[in-house]
Amino acid sequence: MRLLPWTGTDGKPCYLSTDDPHSLLSQLADDVEAAQLASAEQVLAGARAVLEDAEAGERAVRFALTRAVESLGDVLRVAVGRDSGAR
Repeated sequence: MRLLPWTGTDGKPCYLSTDDPHSLLSQLADDVEAAQLASAEQVLAGARAVLEDAEAGERAVRFALTRAVESLGDVLRVAVGRDSGAR
């Protein structure tokens, strides 16, 4: 069973049961994971820039933190999926 990098509409984890790592859904999951990791790199760079800006206001800091929390959740889901041997 592979933990997919998204949740269902009810917020519960989604899993894929297949013996074919090259199936369309497996490839889609790989693409989504890659996009989430790339996005996390950009969010991290943006958050660092906000933190280094002594004049950044509360709104900018809250926005950066919100995006960082979202990205951290995505990255942790990818890591848990890979660590659990779900692949």
